[in-house]
Amino acid sequence: MTLLLNGAPQEIAARTLAAALAELGYAGRIVATAVNGDFVPARRRAEVTLKDGDRIEVVAPMQGG
Repeated sequence: MTLLLNGAPQEIAARTLAAALAELGYAGRIVATAVNGDFVPARRRAEVTLKDGDRIEVVAPMQGG
């Protein structure tokens, strides 16, 4: 299926947000996620089923000052 990952089209086979993050190389990393503009906490990612055309935002925290 095709999703928009941070605004760019991305083909994935995963059907849940947790599986998509693993497929995309985010497994084990601390990130914030949103699907179609709605924040998804880490504990709920395995419950969120993805559909073709969904918009996923993945944001990693940055350090600095």
